[in-house]
Amino acid sequence: MPRQQATRIFQAGVVAADPFEAVVQALRATPLAPVAGTTYVIALGKAAGRMAQAAMAELAGPARVLVVTNRENAASLAGGEVIAAGHPVPDGNSLKAGRKILEWLQKANTQDQVLALISGGGSALMVAPAPGLSLQDMAAVNAALLASGAEIGAINLVRQQLSRLKGGGMLAQAAPAPVRALILSDVVGDDLAAIASGPTVGPLGTRAQARDILRAHGIWAGLPEAVRTHLDSPAPDPGPLPKAQNRLIGSNRQSLAAMARAAPQAHTMPAPLTGDVAEAAARMLAWAAGPGTWLAGGETTVQLHGTGRVTGRGGRNQELALRVALLAEAAGWGPDWVFLSGGTDGRDGPTDAAGGLVDSGSLARMRARGVDPRAALAQNDSHTALAASGDLLITGATGTNVADLQVLIRG
Repeated sequence: MPRQQATRIFQAGVVAADPFEAVVQALRATPLAPVAGTTYVIALGKAAGRMAQAAMAELAGPARVLVVTNRENAASLAGGEVIAAGHPVPDGNSLKAGRKILEWLQKANTQDQVLALISGGGSALMVAPAPGLSLQDMAAVNAALLASGAEIGAINLVRQQLSRLKGGGMLAQAAPAPVRALILSDVVGDDLAAIASGPTVGPLGTRAQARDILRAHGIWAGLPEAVRTHLDSPAPDPGPLPKAQNRLIGSNRQSLAAMARAAPQAHTMPAPLTGDVAEAAARMLAWAAGPGTWLAGGETTVQLHGTGRVTGRGGRNQELALRVALLAEAAGWGPDWVFLSGGTDGRDGPTDAAGGLVDSGSLARMRARGVDPRAALAQNDSHTALAASGDLLITGATGTNVADLQVLIRG
């Protein structure tokens, strides 16, 4: 059945991003050097738990282990400390995590080493506000950026300019201890400075660029005064950042390749599926010009435009699925097609769904339940529409995160 086939192909991409196996392979290929002191293991992001488990199995000598992850993926870890923090908007535990990481890094010396295990979601999960800023300031900026439709790279550039740990801050705080980072990418293009806002990599930009981004998206004037004051102030010169050993161990491209291996006759979109979700849906239909299996990966953006800006529920994958269904109906595709768009972390926006799995009967099922799909889109309420038609993609938390994957099958 096409729906089961699409799900199987998607799952092949998720499995390829298994963080445990990726960390084990990386540490066996290049083992950590023994140190006289302590190995501080700081695992940050949606895949942090599994990454930390893998590292602990490979470590020798004294170690302290901290896992900072989202609540869906949080689980106890023998021999380690776990903090379940807020995502996509930071909360009090995000601040607690930032303070704990600062405490550990500032203890590290030349006898120690730091192993950073970085995955997507870390930007919200770890908050260490710059002097003069509060958690509430950080949460306000984060919420405004997420609602603005800004690309993830721009969002992370702003976050870095407000943080003591992002944009290479972890390196500065850990000095003189050496830092090695294993990184699972949720960012299209795999820019290490953008993943979890680049705590072990240099910053993406400057305070001036952060101001430009916020003004370009119309949210500068509405931000807390402390944020605007901070970004208007000249940045101190931190000097050259200490170097880190940064290694990419998983990515959207690798998962897309795994899907292609699971569907050998499939066509793979040559460029990532990014940008505004409405434009991405149109590109998907234009590209999948005939029968066959069509695969894509990337990360789209959604600009909230419902009454009061936030009135419905959903996420970029659910909205993409709903938009593809409407465009397929308008194009007269007929009865024999399915489309899946899902987040590899198992969570799409602030919902329990990973995304959507629609077919030629989806819109009819919605309408039969009294849901107008176009009206739902106008309110950013794709979750309600897909729930009505039985088309939510529910996977549960996967323990990994390498952005989004799409499967389109046409008969």
